Amino acid sequence: MKKILSSCIIVLITTFTTISVSAQNGIVVFQTDFGTKDGAVSAMKGVATAVDASLKLYDLTHDIPAYNIWEAAYRLDQTIIYWPAGTVFVSVVDPGVGTERRSVVVKTKSGHYIVTPDNGTLTLIATSLGIDSIREIDEVTNRRKNSEASYTFHGRDVYAFTAARLASHKISYEQVGKISTAAITSLPFQKAALAGNQLKGTIDILDIQYGNIWTNIDQAYWKKFNALAHTKNEIQVEIFKNKKIVYTGSMPFENTFGGVGVGKPLAYLNSLMNLSFALNQGSFSEKYHVYAGSDWTVAVQWVK
Repeated sequence: MKKILSSCIIVLITTFTTISVSAQNGIVVFQTDFGTKDGAVSAMKGVATAVDASLKLYDLTHDIPAYNIWEAAYRLDQTIIYWPAGTVFVSVVDPGVGTERRSVVVKTKSGHYIVTPDNGTLTLIATSLGIDSIREIDEVTNRRKNSEASYTFHGRDVYAFTAARLASHKISYEQVGKISTAAITSLPFQKAALAGNQLKGTIDILDIQYGNIWTNIDQAYWKKFNALAHTKNEIQVEIFKNKKIVYTGSMPFENTFGGVGVGKPLAYLNSLMNLSFALNQGSFSEKYHVYAGSDWTVAVQWVK
């Protein structure tokens, strides 16, 4: 009898743990390319508040460059792991608004929810956190009342509304819409790789305030590459846009910017522990016209 009771307790604990990890927590985080010069973001928050005034509403960013789906994918991937499971994210960078692209709510394997157009925004999250399931938003039931004639503001009429209903438990995840087995739309990009003595990757993003170049080559790959260096500390860097070379140069690897003189280039591991390039007290991006995105790639090898 004791064994049966123990088994039941274990099952109940496991069940409640699973529920607590995936259950919505009343938090909604917004990301868009709208900016804050007009009332678009406020309108989305107004819709969410009208659904449930007790919701906690936060901003990830509204300064994604217009139509830049890749940066939306990156900012989600950069941020989402720091929020508790059950948080609902709304990401609206939607150049195809009103077209046949899918509107979805994705549940990640970490228990987060993302409400977004399926246009590539989920590219990096699918790799880093993994996707548990996808549901297509049923706009018959999950759309702001009397908004059917609006085709250009799904962020307000569909995504904010659905996210608020989900976060506040007005609807369950299952009530978002039908489950989808179709793969998400993914943007092509160069994954980090060590091929022979050459390290390859994508320039994910700029450290925009300072013009530093951040790649997707993480610390683990850098350590493997570093093992090939022996006593060397000078690397050769080639940067490409659509496979056309834009920059080539050599620089040392340093732990801090002060490891080189003012205006000199260096490689370092950024705050996310990814390989990056910078000019000490200068903008690498501006000086060499290097930018970021899935079509910007980098190749690194030790100077012989």
